[in-house]
Amino acid sequence: MLQNTWNTTLYEGKHAFVWQYGEDLLNLLSPQPGEKILDVGCGTGQLAAKIADMGAIVTGIDASAAMVEKAKLNYPNLEFTVADARSFQFDTEFDAVFSNATLHWIPEAVDVINSIHRLLKPRGRFVAEFGGKGNVKLITDALYQASEIKSPLSWYFPSIGEYTTLLEKQGFDVSYAVLFDRPTLLPDGEAGLRNWLTMFATRFFANSTQQEREEVIQAVEQQLKPILFKNGTWTADYRRLRIIAVRES
Repeated sequence: MLQNTWNTTLYEGKHAFVWQYGEDLLNLLSPQPGEKILDVGCGTGQLAAKIADMGAIVTGIDASAAMVEKAKLNYPNLEFTVADARSFQFDTEFDAVFSNATLHWIPEAVDVINSIHRLLKPRGRFVAEFGGKGNVKLITDALYQASEIKSPLSWYFPSIGEYTTLLEKQGFDVSYAVLFDRPTLLPDGEAGLRNWLTMFATRFFANSTQQEREEVIQAVEQQLKPILFKNGTWTADYRRLRIIAVRES
C-alpha cells in the first residue's frame, strides 16, 4: 500500500476541518463513561481527546509515526500507538471502534473490517465516516487529465451497497448507512486547492520532480477554477459515507 506523507503542521493548521467535521460523528458514537473505544486513524488526537472527555477509555492508532508523535505531544495523558489498520492487534476487546476520514486511504477494506471485527466485543459497535462513491471526483479527474499517470490513486471510495455487503459478510449488522454530499471550503484563499493537493495527494506525486508537480498543480487549478473557486475560496467536492454497524453475537 502506498503511504501518504503527512505534514502535521499543515494538517492541524490549514486542514483542521478534517477532525472538526468529525465532531458531529461523535453524536453517533455516543461514548459512555468507562467504555473502551479504539480510534482508528487518530491523526493528531483531537477526536480521541473529545471521546476521553466524555468518560471513555480511548486508544488511538495511526499508520503515520509523525501523526502519533504529535498526538502524544498534544495529549500526553492518552494512549496512542503506530499501527496498521489492516492488521492491528491488542490484548483487549473494545466496546466500540471509531474512525473518521481514514478508511478511504486503505483499499484493502476486507482486511480492515476483519481487524475491527476481531477486536470488538459481541454487540460492540463500529462507527465510521470516510470518503464514499464520487468523493473528490472533479479533483481526481483533473489530476488524471493534467498528468500522464494512469494508475489509480489508491483511494477507496465505496458505495453504500459495496461497503455494507463487506460488513455483513464479516458478521456485522448494519443499522445505519448514508452517502451524502459535503462540499468543503478549503482555507487560505487562492492557495486552498494547492494546499489540499500538497497535503492529501503526496503519494500521487511520489515519482514526480518538483517542476512536474508544479505543472500538474497549475493545470488542475486552471481546469477547476471556473467550477470550484467562488468568492475567493476553493471548495472540494466531498462525498461522505457514514456507517453504524454492530458485531453480531
